[in-house]
Amino acid sequence: MNAYTDIEPLDYDEAIEKYDPVLGIEVHVELGTATKMFDGAPNVFAAEPNTAITPVSLGLPGTLPVVNEKAVEYAIKIGLALNCSIAENCRFARKQYFYPDLTKNFQTSQYDEPIAFDGYVDVELDDGEIVRVDIERAHMEEDAGKNTHIGGTGRIQGATHSQVDYNRAGVPLVEIVTRPIPNTGGRAPEVAAAYVRTLRDIFRTLEVSEARMERGNVRADINVSLRPSPEAPLGTRTETKNVNSFRSIERAVRFEIGRQAGVLESGVEVIQETRHFHDDTGHTSPGRVKSDAEDYRYFPEPDLVPVAPSREWVEELRAALPELPAARRRRLLGEWGFTDLEMRDVINAGALDLIEGTVAAGAKPQAARKWWMGELARIAKEAEKELEELSVTPKQVAELVSLVEGKKINDKIGRQVLAKVLDGEGDPAAIVEKENLAVVSDDSVLEGAVDQAIADNPDVVEKIKGGKVQAIGALIGPVMKATRGQADAGRVREIIVAKLEVG
Repeated sequence: MNAYTDIEPLDYDEAIEKYDPVLGIEVHVELGTATKMFDGAPNVFAAEPNTAITPVSLGLPGTLPVVNEKAVEYAIKIGLALNCSIAENCRFARKQYFYPDLTKNFQTSQYDEPIAFDGYVDVELDDGEIVRVDIERAHMEEDAGKNTHIGGTGRIQGATHSQVDYNRAGVPLVEIVTRPIPNTGGRAPEVAAAYVRTLRDIFRTLEVSEARMERGNVRADINVSLRPSPEAPLGTRTETKNVNSFRSIERAVRFEIGRQAGVLESGVEVIQETRHFHDDTGHTSPGRVKSDAEDYRYFPEPDLVPVAPSREWVEELRAALPELPAARRRRLLGEWGFTDLEMRDVINAGALDLIEGTVAAGAKPQAARKWWMGELARIAKEAEKELEELSVTPKQVAELVSLVEGKKINDKIGRQVLAKVLDGEGDPAAIVEKENLAVVSDDSVLEGAVDQAIADNPDVVEKIKGGKVQAIGALIGPVMKATRGQADAGRVREIIVAKLEVG
């Protein structure tokens, strides 16, 4: 047990006042290739345990690996998108320590010769501030299998036995390693989450991975260290492993800063170690004392030849890169006419793709933003879901917008129609027709309802005629009720004004 197990974390704000945090982030992304990194086993998610394997996946004696060319292509694309240099010659190495979920007892990775190096990415925070994160390297490797601990809390401590699923063993990975990220101050948790979100968006744009964090497609190891001031040497770091949500990344960084500050304030040294983040408590707990590179006994993989991507191929891939997320956001900001704040809200809500799809389906940008950031955002929040998880498509929202702007339905009915779409009852236009929800625009019907409202509310009529024109709303209400909310409120107002000869 660590000597500082019982030391209380320092309050976060106090910790930031006394210490300067420095981040380092290692992001692993599973590549969406058809097969694994070094063999022909299928790269699939959620298959029956130990069915997506070959003898190479299991590292059986006499098997030989072969590099997946598509994985190399995806790795180069990632490197280019991160402004990295692409190696003219690089090779794989064996990283050796006991892996119960890799039967060969080493991981085939890259050590001193990565495929990509010396890059950077600009990260935009919620208020528009840009933080440049320097990338040290992006290298290829294989994933490990999955351990399931039976008994106890599901962790290895207290388990009665463990099971191993080797389906994930050998899945292609790219690991992206930053250089130390200084000068983040109290925004360190936000910077860490925004950086990983930026990478996630890049992976999806490049179409190299589904990049679904809840599936483990993207996992982040978060290094945190503290020092007395920005001028002091770097402090001892800890590495919180496999954090797989943006919220958890923020919480893990925040907790580690407070925890390490508490340790230092107690006069104890921080131990360089791996740690595990617990979503239920927001705390981290000790893993193992962190190994340095020499402890892994790296040596060149003798069964694989070096990888030497031609300059022509690299330039072809560079020329074919899609528009990257930051450039796309700037373009859409100009095309849509949103304010900076509106665009940041859209991005933070994960609505950019949805609004773009809605605009592409025919809606005006502000109308698309109104529905996704208004009613749909409210529904998603109540359901504790992301916007993209809702059962409605951009095309359906565009159709709804068209019905409202064409005055076939009003906003109130639009919300009712949307609820039915989300319940799986069909597309908006079909629902309006089936449920007879179209706006009542027949003047004869509206005039009858207005006449009844005038007759039922003589006191309101007197106020209106006396100059209180705003009281017209008290007559519109009964008309809307009489037409089940399907009247065109603007037209109803015009009829009332004409009948009462006010205006």
